[in-house]
Amino acid sequence: MTYKEKAQDIYNMLGQGKLMDAFEKYYAEGVIMEEPTGKRVGKAKCREYEEQFLNNVQEFHDLQVHSLTSDEENGITTVENMMEVTFKDGNRVQMEQVAVQKWEGDQIVHERFYYNAG
Repeated sequence: MTYKEKAQDIYNMLGQGKLMDAFEKYYAEGVIMEEPTGKRVGKAKCREYEEQFLNNVQEFHDLQVHSLTSDEENGITTVENMMEVTFKDGNRVQMEQVAVQKWEGDQIVHERFYYNAG
């Protein structure tokens, strides 16, 4: 599979409600995940963050990938997406972000998310 196909598979899995399956399959043990609100280092810490996010979601309404590009030679994929969810507190939100993923072999070793945190 190309890096672009792997990134697309992640979002296909997310659309099927398999976020943690995609995480286990495609993220390296030493992964670093960065976003405007902070940085997480290591798969265990990142897993804990993802599980906490899922535990706060009451319902997923929509997931759209607006753009998915890849630099196959350098192992970089970029995904622009939107997710709409209702959290357990009743707050329904539409989250738009861009994820830039650095791959080594079959796994992501670094992922940075860009979004408006305000």
